[in-house]
Amino acid sequence: MSDEVKRKLLIADDTPANIKVLGEALRHDYKIIVATNGLEVLKIMESGSLPDLILLDVMMPDMDGYETCKRLKANALTAQIPIIFITAKSQEDDEAYGFKLGAVDYITKPISIPILKARVNTHMELKRHRDALVQMARIDGLTGVSNRLGYNDFMDMEWRRACRNNLPISLIMIDIDYFKQYNDSYGHIMGDECLKRVATALASLVRRPGDLVARYGGEEFAAILPDTDRAGVQFIAEKMRKCVESLKIDHCESSVGPHVTVSIGCFSVNPNPGEQPEELASRADKALYSAKKCGRNRVIEADSEGE
Repeated sequence: MSDEVKRKLLIADDTPANIKVLGEALRHDYKIIVATNGLEVLKIMESGSLPDLILLDVMMPDMDGYETCKRLKANALTAQIPIIFITAKSQEDDEAYGFKLGAVDYITKPISIPILKARVNTHMELKRHRDALVQMARIDGLTGVSNRLGYNDFMDMEWRRACRNNLPISLIMIDIDYFKQYNDSYGHIMGDECLKRVATALASLVRRPGDLVARYGGEEFAAILPDTDRAGVQFIAEKMRKCVESLKIDHCESSVGPHVTVSIGCFSVNPNPGEQPEELASRADKALYSAKKCGRNRVIEADSEGE
């Protein structure tokens, strides 16, 4: 199994010999990440390289496993990562405390490799199923792109990353021109087909794994482009406009032309800590409104409005 498809396992232990034993036992099935204390664990999380499961030693210097677990569970981005405590303690009170903090299991020392593998495999499989359910809940059933919930979660994650690393983040808001008239003229079945074709076209232009196209609501779509500046978002937005127009979906009730078109607003920003992603959405939405007001079937970038 290649590293590209292996699920990630973080081993946190202050004893190198323990890390070596655990890593050797599990490296064939999982991509191993290591940390030697709780602070290193938190730094790994801040880097955005989130593991699928954490093996966390209870007794570590500076910040023990319990405190590390508390901080991970208090962060919305890491709260759902399953944690298995590794401990030399076997008292019921210790285990009960760990479960209360949010751990999913305990493995006691000395470690039995077969038991270790069985428990890690079990919780990895549970995580895989849970991830699949979460993913399904974030997909728009009609178009196959992300829904508003998926948009909100992705925006929150990427906004935090942009603030933390001083990176640009861009948003494109797309609205199908005169879609109500399209539905009235061609019927809702054809309207649904139109939405699906437009969504597929938009998604085909967003190829980086870190980008997202979502159905924002009704006939409106959004594209979140992390690490993308003004020039980049304008380029992608114009490609989206041309791509939808090139579909040549008949629209006899449009005042723009004979085919389905879209109006697009976009905005790029390097956010500062304390700023909220709603400002990005607001600016892109205002640009979209201007695009519609100025005749539709065009792209307007928020800064070009002189706001």
